Order: sequence, then C-alpha cells, then structure tokens
Amino acid sequence: MSGKRPSEPGPSRMGKRGKKEVVAEFSDAVTEKTLKKQVAAAWSHRTPFIHEAIVVDMDPFLHCVIPNFIQSQDFLEGLHKELLSLDFHEKYNDLYKFQQSDDLKKRREPHISALRKLLFEDFRSWLSDISNIDLESTIDMSCAKYEFTDALLCHDDELEGRRVAFILYLVPSWDRSFGGTLDLFSTDEHLQPKHIAKSLTPSWNKLVFFEVSPVSFHQVSEVLSEEKSRLSISGWFHGPSVIKPPTYLEPLIPRNPHIPQDHEILYEWINPTYLDMEYQAQIQEEFEERSEILLKEFLKPEKFEKVCEALEKEVEWSICGPPNKRFYERAEESQLPDILKGCMTLFRSEALFLLLSNFTGLKLHFLAPCEEEIKDKTETACAAGSTEEGTSHNPLESTQLAISSNSQHSSEQGDAAPGKETTRKESSVPTCQGELRRWKTGHYTLIHDNSQTEFALDLVLYCGCEGWEPEYGGFTSYIAKGEDEELLVVNPENNSLALVYRDRETLKFVKHINHRSLEQKKSFPDRTGFWDFSFIYYE
Repeated sequence: MSGKRPSEPGPSRMGKRGKKEVVAEFSDAVTEKTLKKQVAAAWSHRTPFIHEAIVVDMDPFLHCVIPNFIQSQDFLEGLHKELLSLDFHEKYNDLYKFQQSDDLKKRREPHISALRKLLFEDFRSWLSDISNIDLESTIDMSCAKYEFTDALLCHDDELEGRRVAFILYLVPSWDRSFGGTLDLFSTDEHLQPKHIAKSLTPSWNKLVFFEVSPVSFHQVSEVLSEEKSRLSISGWFHGPSVIKPPTYLEPLIPRNPHIPQDHEILYEWINPTYLDMEYQAQIQEEFEERSEILLKEFLKPEKFEKVCEALEKEVEWSICGPPNKRFYERAEESQLPDILKGCMTLFRSEALFLLLSNFTGLKLHFLAPCEEEIKDKTETACAAGSTEEGTSHNPLESTQLAISSNSQHSSEQGDAAPGKETTRKESSVPTCQGELRRWKTGHYTLIHDNSQTEFALDLVLYCGCEGWEPEYGGFTSYIAKGEDEELLVVNPENNSLALVYRDRETLKFVKHINHRSLEQKKSFPDRTGFWDFSFIYYE
C-alpha cells in the first residue's frame, strides 16, 4: 500500500475520570490462529511464507513484513500528528545523518502511549510465540525523520540483548525513486556484507521486523526527495543473548619501506617552493604546532594536468568493501598508465620519505635531521650564501647527501653479520602503504570495531575537486575514539597535499558523498566526483 487509506473509527475505552483512553490494535488477520501457526512454522524452519496479511522471507536473512499493521486509520493520523510535534535532534556521525526524537519510553501523548503498550505487550507476546524467543518487556523505541540527503549506512544492529528489530513507517505516498529504502545485504563466507540483495520501499502503516544476527546487515538508502519526509518509529525487542561467531579480522594491508629513488624525482614532480629548506623549516614549525597542514599547488602544474588527464581516461577501477567498513573505488595499480605509476612511485620514494621528515619533524628516514640539526644547517647555508661570492645554495643538497649516504649504508648493512643492532634498526624501518582512490556519489568509509589506532602520518593528494563543496560530503573527518565531535575536517582541494599526524586515540572516516554532489556536473559535465592518492606513513 503506497498511500493513506480513508479514515475510519478507531477503538477507545473510558479511562479514569470518564476520559476516553486511546487504544491501538494490530491486524486481526495476523493474530488468527491458523495463520499464526503458519508464520511460526516458517520462522522455525527458516522457510519463506507469503500471505496478504504478512510475508516471511529468508532472503538475504529472516525478515517479515506486515503491510497494514494498525487497524485504525484515525489512530494512525493521531499518532502521526503527535510524532511531528516532538522535538527532533540531528544525529550525525560517520554512519548516519538524520533527525531523531527523544526516547519514546516515557512520552505521555495518548497515541504514542497506546502504540508503546501495543508493541511491548500484545505484539511482543505474539512475536515471542512465533519466534520462540523469550522477549523481555524492555522498551526501546524512538521516532526518526529522514529528509533530503539523510541516510543510515550499512550495519548489523548487533548490541547485547537485541533480538528483533522493528520499523513502523508513517510516510506519505512513497516511490522507490524517492530513496529511503530499507536495503538488506547478502553476506560472504566470512559473514561480511557483500551487496544489496533486497530493497523494501516504505509505505504508510507498513511494519517490518527482522531477527538481529551477525548477518542482519542493512541500511537506509539516501533520501532523494526534496519535498517528502520519511517518518518512522523503530526500536528493538530484547531477549536472552545468543552466542556470536568469532569476529572476522581482515588481512592486514602490507606496509613497505621506501623505494630507492634519489632527489631528482622531487625536482621532476614537486613545486620548487616546497623544496626550499627554509620554507620546509617554516612548514615544520606550523605542522609541529597543529599536527596538520595543507600544502597547496603541491605538484608542478604540468605534471598535475597530465595526472588529471590520465585519471579521466585510462584507469581500471574496482569496488573496495565490505560496505560495513568502506565503499569506494580503488585503482588496479598494475594496470595504471605510466604517469600515474610515476606519481605512486613519488609517494613511495626514499626522497619523499626524507622530504616528509623535513615537513613534519617525524623520523621517516634514518638520516632525517632532528630539529637542532635543521636549524644549524639552515643558519650555515644562509651564512655561506651571504659571504661566498658566486656561490648559490642548493635547497636539496642535504637531501641529496642523505640519500647517497643511505645507499652506502644499505650496502654496508647487507655485508654485515646479523646482530642485535641490525635487528633493532630493521624493526624500526619507516614504512608506508598507499592507494589511488575514486570517490563518487554514495561512497564513504566508516569507523568500525577493528579500526586500527596507532601513530601514523596520513597523506592525501586531491585531484579533480573543482567545484566541490563541503555539503557534498567526501571530506575526511578526524575524531577522538569514543566521541562524535570532530577534531579536524580536511576538505578536498585540487592539487593540495593534506598531511595529518594522528595518535592512538584518533580515528578517521570519509563522510558519505550525497546526491548534492551531482551539482558538480553543472560546471563540469564529464566529472562524477574526484580522486585522491592516499598514503599512510609509519615511523
């Protein structure tokens, strides 16, 4: 049913002092004995069952739909009015953006109170019978309002004691093209979500409920209507906890030391401004104060233009998941054209490791000078430049010397007999990992239970960001562990290198890119998002 039915009288009874007490009742058809037994059998045997009053399906996991849950349309209209009069608060983090009411557990509005009584008494009893789960009387329900660009991304609802989730929709006439569907995910052999197997479109008075389990991955797709609001009441029935399978741990992403590459690669690619030692000292001073910096116009213009041209035409992409952790596209590095391979080599090069040491003060190269050494070298270089006639200072001279020395050190170390000192140095060799990513509408990353938290330097170089606005999403947000408040937001900016140093208490995510991002096409018809070179460096 896609719209509201004509109003009809609803039940009420006389309460204290002669006032009419509002009463809610759910579909008689569902409580009919024969149908109830059939539904219980379908739930128990995990077999699908279809009836006009209720549908039980196992694909991709056990869920049920009652198309017309509440008997009285008058009751629904009264409930709808009370819900819209509530105070709503914006809920916003890596996983979702929508508006939510206060907990409905103690609200005294007559229709809300009646629905609460119906759900957690009469319906709970019916649900306990058909599911054979001893559901508790714990009340856990709230009202959610999703409007344009709001969404709730892929998750499984698992939390101690939650056994059955429910959603009652109170939406106007709704079409799938409006978004806001309840998407159910299939899972792989590791019980990780793969792709959307089924989408349920909201409709007035439809109740959806499903068993909460390690495979109950679902999402609320982004609302695309700018006029309509997706209103629903949702919550959980609690019961005895069940044994969970072991948590799946993804394979670790390999980390590699730098690629031997001398300073010439820096001259080839990087804006000369950033190769000046004095300017590097200024950058380091700012970075050490703030733990982050944005270096604009980082690549030489001609190089950056060629990189962007190649990104537009010549790259093979693959989806990077699973969707409960991330959803974006990653370049197949072995298939990259030479210009993009060259850029990846730049970020893995020994010369860049040392340059990043100079930018940040981090020990990303064993010959990276400490703060006192940088100061002494800068003062010496300035003095030499002012007293020696005809001598010009090479801003990368120290970099060149360091790399040459390191090549010699590497060969010497290779001939040396292994010992404690060698082992110690090898264990602390700076490493990095990186990828080339494409970001489009619908893409995101999430913070998850197994998110790594350690000291690291994040590097991102943005490409194709012309006309990109913060309201589109796609920015990188840094938060303190256990908190929702943002410590730092890094917005995509063309040919800008973002450097952020994070500690063990800091997590990051890329915010879901919403459909507002399609406005970029007005100025750039062939553009469908942006790209970035994303690397992480470890001391």
